[in-house]
Amino acid sequence: MFDAYIICGTPRTGSTLLCKLLASTGTSGDPHSFYRRQDLSEWAEEWQLPDRDTMGELEFDTAYLDAAITAGKGETGVFGLRLMRENLDELSAILDRIFPGLASDAARFASAFGRILYIHLSRENKLAQAVSLIKAQQTGLWHVAPDGTEIERVAPRQEPQYDFERIKGELAELEAYDAAWNIWFEAQGLTPLRIGYERLSANPAAALLGICKALGVRSPNAEDIRPGVAKLADETSLDWMRRYRLDAARPTQ
Repeated sequence: MFDAYIICGTPRTGSTLLCKLLASTGTSGDPHSFYRRQDLSEWAEEWQLPDRDTMGELEFDTAYLDAAITAGKGETGVFGLRLMRENLDELSAILDRIFPGLASDAARFASAFGRILYIHLSRENKLAQAVSLIKAQQTGLWHVAPDGTEIERVAPRQEPQYDFERIKGELAELEAYDAAWNIWFEAQGLTPLRIGYERLSANPAAALLGICKALGVRSPNAEDIRPGVAKLADETSLDWMRRYRLDAARPTQ
């Protein structure tokens, strides 16, 4: 039985879909990106923590951790956290202040969250992942519901524009982040539960039931599982991938 799980991902790997699925079970926590640097102040305000200017750094870090654990459990016995590779080192530094003197990230995480199931969420088709990320950044639309209703929009609507160099840069960065997760798992002596975006998106129920089984929590009925997020890939996505492969194959001058 685990006390917690951490979804170790990179952008556009289906983490929002997975988080919503896990939260819907009523047995496996309510995972969010509690340690995404851009969201710390918003979470602290939602949890009605004292202004960090009125507290010492360690006091704030400890209060924030306690509140995050409460929120991430969501009235269940299991804490859930979504963590992108770019935020890993920052979280480790925070936990090092709270639990000083520990020899590894794994030891710090265990002190904070207990027995942890690490879930490595990755996407085999990194080009599709890069295209998805850039389209979301350009259009401002990050997630839609199965009925097409917008769930998350962070900027006014605008038309996406193909950009070979930008796709190339994002592709390299996503590959590096995914590789960095694997290097970290090995360095920490951890064996994660691996879930691919392709399998998750094709059969969300099977992926969810597998995680519940691994966690040792009660699983929902497969027929009751309803994905709360739909794919955003469209003809534009396919066109960009085709154009990118053609451009990448051209000899450089």
